Amino acid sequence: MKLMIIPVIDIKNGEAVSGKSGKRETYTPLKTVFNKSSEPIAIARELKKFGFSRIYIADLDAIEGKSSNLQIAREINKIIPVMFDSGIKNSIGIQKILKSVDKVIVATETIENFDEIELIFSTFPKQNLILSIDIKDGNILGKHIKADFKDIIEKIEEINPIEVILLDISRVGTENGVDQELINSFIGLDTDLILGGGITLEDITKLQSLGLENFLVGTALHSGSLNSLL
Repeated sequence: MKLMIIPVIDIKNGEAVSGKSGKRETYTPLKTVFNKSSEPIAIARELKKFGFSRIYIADLDAIEGKSSNLQIAREINKIIPVMFDSGIKNSIGIQKILKSVDKVIVATETIENFDEIELIFSTFPKQNLILSIDIKDGNILGKHIKADFKDIIEKIEEINPIEVILLDISRVGTENGVDQELINSFIGLDTDLILGGGITLEDITKLQSLGLENFLVGTALHSGSLNSLL
């Protein structure tokens, strides 16, 4: 396997933003070593020049149920294939999103129930879907579902997704490192794990030794901390 660093861009009101621990109301315009502006498409063009092969975009407006930045994601997808989290609640609208981006993220934070996860993964091509296990303060984050890690692991084994994101939202933007114990409970599942939330250069080196190669990185990448890997 080859190391894959996947850049993260959070979009709010059409602008790339950054913040810590999922406190979205405090997010400010993104400062990145890749571009002087916080304009998402301009940043994506620069990331493409650095050789990144895909990008993770979180539409914070859509996740909060306010508006949509799908048009921006569509334009970025023409530059780099996009993994898009628009806060979907159910299967409605996924087809429309897939006309604009490469992959739709089905996240525990916003999905209505487990039945919808099953419906989505049995209806749409799995290569265009990613299950995101959102974690906050050591627990599964879900606005509508209540689940523990045992429930989630059983669901992964049942629906057999190609890729699963483990996103520790409470660590986002902190560069505090990962929860190794939590990650260990998912190692061994028949899926490609993508880790996100507080990822550091040291984490990447350590986790590669465990066979993990896919990392969502925002703050550490945009600050230049990972330059040695690029």
